[in-house]
Amino acid sequence: MVEKPATYDEMFDSDGKPSAAFENYYGWISSEDHKELLRKSQEAETIFRRTGITFNVYGQQEANERLIPFDIVPRIVSGREWSKLCRGIEQRVRAINAFLHDIYHRQEILRAGRVPVDLISQNEAFLPKMIGFTPPGGIYTHIVGVDLVRTGPDEFYVLEDNARTPSGVSYMLENRETMLAMFPDLFAQNRVQSVSDYPKELRRSLAACAPPACTGKPVVAVLTPGIYNSAYFEHAFIADQMGSELVEGSDLKVVDGRIAMRTTQGFKPVDVVYRRIDDDFLDPLNFNPESMLGVPGIFDIYRSGGITI
Repeated sequence: MVEKPATYDEMFDSDGKPSAAFENYYGWISSEDHKELLRKSQEAETIFRRTGITFNVYGQQEANERLIPFDIVPRIVSGREWSKLCRGIEQRVRAINAFLHDIYHRQEILRAGRVPVDLISQNEAFLPKMIGFTPPGGIYTHIVGVDLVRTGPDEFYVLEDNARTPSGVSYMLENRETMLAMFPDLFAQNRVQSVSDYPKELRRSLAACAPPACTGKPVVAVLTPGIYNSAYFEHAFIADQMGSELVEGSDLKVVDGRIAMRTTQGFKPVDVVYRRIDDDFLDPLNFNPESMLGVPGIFDIYRSGGITI
């Protein structure tokens, strides 16, 4: 009898055999020349370095630029499991938005004693200026990065909900493209769901949340802290893939009750800002007065229906 491991093994079952999801992949990688796999992995990392697919790690010393690791062993989720996960995650994100709407309106969850009042009122993320305000579509958090861990067959847990400025999707997209280029036979042998439509779906979702002031095709811009941010590669990548402008705070200003971005033809109104800046640095007039990254007055325009953030 095989002893059950302390943690769940996604590739092998309790008898030491490849699990159903990994069976085809295990057969493929076992038949490949391991030296050739290593060579291609090193080639992929060279491509990443040449393309600039890196992130900065900040510590006590100055920031260190690190290469996004390339792993030829993927995490495999079956179509059935993925459908179930999607339903659960969508439900979870709707619940998060419903919770935020309640907190900033009737606060029924507090009156019912389900959540301690102090847990909300003393939380640094709670914004009293949002009380009574409903954003377009009633959506407070548009993009959520849900961290999952698998603990057993058909059993997943959420580690955390990154509901403010989640990052990392660009590295997944680039990793998939590199895998396709390096190992086309692997994808030819398996029915792997495409992820290439993510930028298009992201832009569609952002455009759907355009504010009341928008009267035509929504103009979407990606707001970045700048080239020294750890995730700057992703900011530039997403903006390019969506066909949107990549802007910094200094590129935006309040013009006639709207947020406008600087262009070669003058200032052009923006309808949706996909911000990759933390709340505290978003608007020096309403939050951190020392912020040099945000846009003075953007929060007031947001509340007046002139822009969606």
